[in-house]
Amino acid sequence: MSRLSRLGDGLAEPLLVSNPVNVRYLTGLESSNAFLVVEPGGETALYADFRYLEAAREVAGVTVIETRRDVVGELAEQLAGRRIGVEAGHLTVVRRETLRGGGVDVVGTAGVVERLRAVKDADELDALQRAAALSDRVFEELARERFTGRTERELAWHVDRRFRELGAVGAAFETIVAAAGNGARPHTRPSELVIPPGTLVTVDAGCVVDGYRSDCTRTFATGELPDDLAQAYQLCLRAQLDGLAAVRPGAHGRDVDAVSRVAIAEAGLAGAYGHGLGHGVGLDVHEAPVLRPESTDVLEVGNVVTVEPGLYLPSVGGCRIEDLVVVAGEGCERLTTCTKDLIHVS
Repeated sequence: MSRLSRLGDGLAEPLLVSNPVNVRYLTGLESSNAFLVVEPGGETALYADFRYLEAAREVAGVTVIETRRDVVGELAEQLAGRRIGVEAGHLTVVRRETLRGGGVDVVGTAGVVERLRAVKDADELDALQRAAALSDRVFEELARERFTGRTERELAWHVDRRFRELGAVGAAFETIVAAAGNGARPHTRPSELVIPPGTLVTVDAGCVVDGYRSDCTRTFATGELPDDLAQAYQLCLRAQLDGLAAVRPGAHGRDVDAVSRVAIAEAGLAGAYGHGLGHGVGLDVHEAPVLRPESTDVLEVGNVVTVEPGLYLPSVGGCRIEDLVVVAGEGCERLTTCTKDLIHVS
């Protein structure tokens, strides 16, 4: 069954799909200005302006309607008098009011397409596995690179360049290289800091293959570490292994997250682990399902999620260890398989 058919079978009323990532997922069309109206049952109209018309006509199973550049303005005219669901998390207030001003009865929806995207099919898993394999190769190469004396930004650029040289479209997100005190900032950006000896360096990176993204983090040691950082790494690794062991079909996202916190809390460092354990990955680097304390998601076979606890010690340093895994059978299978033993680099 096609993705459009599966979506249509679950609809009680027509849905306007405006998120370009969701349009791509449902049709394969990459566009910044294409919209779908999916009817209950799956009949679909694809609205696009002249720039995307030829590509739109290659999409099977849809009726293509050419519009002016202001697609939403034309949709307001063509859908006048109809009740239409919209992607409330994506459609801007201005566009929503344009539809309403044209006489469209707009009803906000959330997560309709995203719930389909959360369970990956065989082709998606293949792309994710290939992206993860490139990540493994880059991280394995990093273990042989010199870190000290180079800036965080220089090392991040090296990672991005290697992804492209190995065949990826590009980086999945802005590569993080965080050394010394910067490692205590989970989402810091690479800076001109020269990486010193005797510290931890967190590298969080991923690439894009056929539209799908990898996401992996490893933390390296630049020589001998002070006791607090050495202990932090081992504690983070234990939390990550505990989290991996809790990932299985039927597990609640909040419960998997909670398991990863036990060892850290017992060590008196609960406050140093302030983010969720993980998130779904696919066409977006952050998507459903999520593993965090407030999660209401229940894991299913075919979900692809990260498992990435971290410890962050202000002004001292930090570490994060992350794998990309697919929920399968009675547990999960790692897509990123490079070593998590603490690697000392020069």
